[in-house]
Amino acid sequence: MSGSRVLATAAAARRAALPLAALSRAEKDAALEAVADALLARSGDVLEANRRDVEAARAAGRSEAVLDRLLMDGAGLEGIAATVRQVAALPDPIGETLHSAVLPNGLDVRRVRVPLGVIGFVYEGRPNATADAAALCLKSGNAVLLRGSSVARTTDAALIAVVRGALAGTAVPVDAVQQVPGDGHGPVRELMTARGLVDLLIPRGGADLIRTVVTGATVPVLETGVGNCHVYVDRDADPGTAVSVLLDAKAQRPSTCNAAESLLVHAEVADAFLPGALAALRAAGVTVHGDARVAAYDPAVVPATEADWGAEYLSLDISAAVVDSLDDAVAHIRRYGSGHTESIVTRSRPAARRFTSLVDSAVVAVNVSTRYVDGGEMGLGAEVGISTQKVHARGPISLAELTTAKYVLTGDGHVRGSAAAAPPGLGCDALAGD
Repeated sequence: MSGSRVLATAAAARRAALPLAALSRAEKDAALEAVADALLARSGDVLEANRRDVEAARAAGRSEAVLDRLLMDGAGLEGIAATVRQVAALPDPIGETLHSAVLPNGLDVRRVRVPLGVIGFVYEGRPNATADAAALCLKSGNAVLLRGSSVARTTDAALIAVVRGALAGTAVPVDAVQQVPGDGHGPVRELMTARGLVDLLIPRGGADLIRTVVTGATVPVLETGVGNCHVYVDRDADPGTAVSVLLDAKAQRPSTCNAAESLLVHAEVADAFLPGALAALRAAGVTVHGDARVAAYDPAVVPATEADWGAEYLSLDISAAVVDSLDDAVAHIRRYGSGHTESIVTRSRPAARRFTSLVDSAVVAVNVSTRYVDGGEMGLGAEVGISTQKVHARGPISLAELTTAKYVLTGDGHVRGSAAAAPPGLGCDALAGD
């Protein structure tokens, strides 16, 4: 049965997580370097597996957005290996002291980062996410259970085989990285309810996948979000800068969750901005779904429907509206936004401050393309998604977000219920050298 296989796999990950949590940075980094080397040495196996997946996806009539996320080439695989090395070069979060204090009674209180344990990662058609998740989990001392979608199953299996083969010669247990076995939705349901074996589940993909995991899981879930990202062009925006930011945000890679899906333009800058912006979008192949005020500038604009304002197109489409104030833009974002990323283009510091204060999203940008919202681009290393929650982690899910914390208390026989001084003994200073 697939369920028993899933639970057996999770149990193996639980066993691997214990020694993994105690490894030094040097041991984990050596394992990651071995993984990067193996990805390059066995690139032919991975690329052949990806070719089969891409051919099957095309034959099945999958969308261009799916194919774009799925397709790998030699340069892409080199990039994945480079990302693994970048993760190895990052500081080790485990053992970091988050809080330290010595109380008046001599009790030493410290809060330190520790691994979560076993992380399940459920994702759609993104082979690069397989290597990213494995690298980040290993660096943060976690075992990982990987479940990609059927469209990338062959590629994922090849990547995981390479990673496990590389780990066999290192201090990291091989079962710290495993593919969730079985076909269909049953194995995912087993993973979602594996309480006691899985410490955290991270879904990454479309709204349906995320909703299914969030509503059906009995293990804790770190919810990633879909990306209805907005670019707001303020009345004090430089039109040239605004066009540059907009084109990058929409057209640089439209199939990603950090691509802009909505454009809002202040009425006072519409005459200066929209004619050039609409022409630039049209030249880039973008279809604009606009309100009547936007359509007045270009007959090629498609009338927007109510559904357009909340759409995550993942394609060369964008909704567009003219607003009368910054506050109107914020109200529009609060009504239709997904809480992922919103960007304001402005030369006004007061406007930027008000926008960043009022917009309640995981990331708020000022004069920056939404496409910069990525762990690597933000200097955080790789990431396994963008969290739109308000608990534990928000924004790019990188190394720190894959840890939790515990308190360590050190004393000299401290007891409660007595006002007497603690007896002499092995105090904090004496323990420091142990």
